[in-house]
Amino acid sequence: MAIVHVSDQSFNTDVEKNNGVVLVDFWAPWCGPCKALAPILDELDNEIADQATIAKVNVDENPESASRFGVMSIPTIIVFKDGQPVDKVVGLNSKDALKNLVAKHQ
Repeated sequence: MAIVHVSDQSFNTDVEKNNGVVLVDFWAPWCGPCKALAPILDELDNEIADQATIAKVNVDENPESASRFGVMSIPTIIVFKDGQPVDKVVGLNSKDALKNLVAKHQ
């Protein structure tokens, strides 16, 4: 599966109506830690595609979604299960930490 790029307009369909686990990365192109996280998410997507969807929300282009979920710092990862936010981590995390985060909500 490929990483899904989500907008304010598609958030409901792509994330909240998704039955299963969705890991949402709130990021911006100017954010250094966000740039470091991108290849980690690409690797993670290859490993957990059958367990979860990975989505990215550019907070500069989609401020409504970021505001709605209280994103104050980026990168922020919010895990949704069956459309509901169930976990949140802020900052750069390792692939193993993110994999464990997804596994916790299977």
